[in-house]
Amino acid sequence: MSTSEFPNLSRRGFLTRTAAVGGLIAVPGLLTACSKTDTGSDGEGSKLEQLKKQGYVKVAYANEAPYGYKEDGKLKGEAPTLHREIFKALGVDELRPTFSEWDGLIPGLQAGKYDVISAGMAIIPERCEKALFSEPEFISPTAMMVKKGNPKNLTDLASAKKAGVTIGVMSGAVEKGYATSAGISDGDIKTLQKPQDGADAVKGGRIDAFLLTSISLNWLAKNNSGLEVTEAFVPEIDGTKQYSPGGAVFRKGAEELRDAFNEQLKKITSDADRYVDLIGEYGFGKETIPPANLKTAQLCKA
Repeated sequence: MSTSEFPNLSRRGFLTRTAAVGGLIAVPGLLTACSKTDTGSDGEGSKLEQLKKQGYVKVAYANEAPYGYKEDGKLKGEAPTLHREIFKALGVDELRPTFSEWDGLIPGLQAGKYDVISAGMAIIPERCEKALFSEPEFISPTAMMVKKGNPKNLTDLASAKKAGVTIGVMSGAVEKGYATSAGISDGDIKTLQKPQDGADAVKGGRIDAFLLTSISLNWLAKNNSGLEVTEAFVPEIDGTKQYSPGGAVFRKGAEELRDAFNEQLKKITSDADRYVDLIGEYGFGKETIPPANLKTAQLCKA
């Protein structure tokens, strides 16, 4: 399938309507379950039963640190680490990874190439129309990568607009929506394909700042001298704070598998020490644990 059919399939996704909520929220009813029954490929038993029997689950990642990446031949990052723990609790001991480009993740899932997307993908309404999301695994505020010393004195998007700077965003990412909502013109927003491209563009003076989650930028800064990351901030769209929650992604019809996954995920996100012990090395901490009242059903609402 062409990327034009799935324009919102980066990890974070272009935001065309509110994708997250701030403050206290009213939790709506559970997502309406698909009428299709989740069965194994042979039509016998549930998908979870099939995975238990075969002993592995096929996962897709996009090789983006610190969310899901390969290093020294090993699958590392927030999502694989968390998902490995969850699937082991479900009786599935092995993650079998597949690499995919951002815009191929959901089409590949729909085509049955893998069972779950393990890439910290943002939960937004457009994606919920195509696939099932777990409850949020994390939230992440936003930040900007700038040259050392922050010569433009940037603190948030309002300051960026006032300074008239050029902002870089990842192709198809929610950050473009944040920037335009803040009044930054399209001519001052440059699209980049991957995080390192953003860092390189700041170094080369092609952009003044690279806008992404603070988690991603702090990780990126470890390997890019001469750059720094601003203090994190929470963007707003129409007065609503954007926390950028991410989660695991399943095929439509895999409600039973998704629900079993959520049950184990809740045990981890409700235990701050365990959460940090598992994925703290990747830049996730107590401040990235999703609020208990932040629900996928709310995030998926159009």
